[in-house]
Amino acid sequence: MFNLVLYQPEIPPNTGNIIRLCANTGCRLHLVRPLGFELDHSRLKRAGLDYHEFVGVEQHGSYEEMLDSLDQPRVFAFSTKGYASHASVAYEPGDVLLFGSETRGLPASIRDSLPASRCLRLPMLPDQRSLNLSNAAAVVAYEAWRQWDFSGSG
Repeated sequence: MFNLVLYQPEIPPNTGNIIRLCANTGCRLHLVRPLGFELDHSRLKRAGLDYHEFVGVEQHGSYEEMLDSLDQPRVFAFSTKGYASHASVAYEPGDVLLFGSETRGLPASIRDSLPASRCLRLPMLPDQRSLNLSNAAAVVAYEAWRQWDFSGSG
């Protein structure tokens, strides 16, 4: 399936919600440190309910370490500074769906390291700042999975 990567997430309930998202879509979850919380945080566990047992969460010391561990996959970064819509590309299993932290987003150095065609945004009304991290991740994960006709779903 797809690799959902959170770069330095800060808010435990968002990551808990994304754990539940990954359990229900088959995405693999990767967290790039530092994290703004411990993985045993009560609010993370509460948001993830009992889905933690269905998702292997991998932690990485850096963005580069994550890329190496996944054998340099295709990366699609999602940012309010993205160029094209999240629905404008064809996703493939194994792709990385990369999201930045809740308050800082993705660093310019990561966005600039990718071709413009892989720095994407979710459509929003003008003058709005951003979507919640777990909502944005859900929109993208389901679009990528939809393109594969929800392969493996029951």
